[in-house]
Amino acid sequence: MRPKKRGWLSGVIGVCVFVAAAVWMVQGVRQTAASSGEEGRLLAEQAVRRAAVSCYAVEGAYPESYEYLKEHYGAMVDEENYAVFYEVFASNIMPDITVIQIGGQP
Repeated sequence: MRPKKRGWLSGVIGVCVFVAAAVWMVQGVRQTAASSGEEGRLLAEQAVRRAAVSCYAVEGAYPESYEYLKEHYGAMVDEENYAVFYEVFASNIMPDITVIQIGGQP
């Protein structure tokens, strides 16, 4: 006959393995969400840059504002999740374009 002590010990080990697997899965989901947020930010920044370059190619000058790019070149950024900083130095020099995620990591 088996002692009751072993049955209790195997139950505790089973619960520990389950908890470890659950923690591992939650960590994986968080890491995936963080990397997709960064990927979205990069895609938004690239979209604004492409619109600025298109404007330069068509008009011979970089636009004065991000608003101009939205109106005339269809630059679309999810402004609920990202903030666009668009700084122009001169009409013939590529503007400084920065997109940041609002509220940090998801």
